[in-house]
Amino acid sequence: MAVPAKKPALGATKGGKKKSATYTIDCGKPVEDKIMDITSFEKFLQDRIKVGGKAGVLGDAVTISREKNKVTVTAEIAFSKRYLKYLTKKYLKQHNVRDWMRVVAHNKDRNAYELRYFNIAENEAEDDE
Repeated sequence: MAVPAKKPALGATKGGKKKSATYTIDCGKPVEDKIMDITSFEKFLQDRIKVGGKAGVLGDAVTISREKNKVTVTAEIAFSKRYLKYLTKKYLKQHNVRDWMRVVAHNKDRNAYELRYFNIAENEAEDDE
């Protein structure tokens, strides 16, 4: 009787190389308008991202860096882009700007999100008609 081959664990790669994923969140517009503080957003992510079921214990698995108006998250483990969107929306809600801002996937880069304002001007024009 033949023994079936063991499947590699999720996130494991052959050859011993670690697969890292890099995600960026562009906070340019709200930071320029002084609606949002990017340092507090970076700290929020460091405190809230869960690794191994524990929040705030990132270790070497996840690194968060800030460059001007962009926050970059690099993960050496399996990490969901959708999880970053969830945390960003949670931050916006906590700071009472969720009614004016949204998190949109950036068209040019597959691993990037961008914070944009809701287009209120179009809504007001429709109300006038």
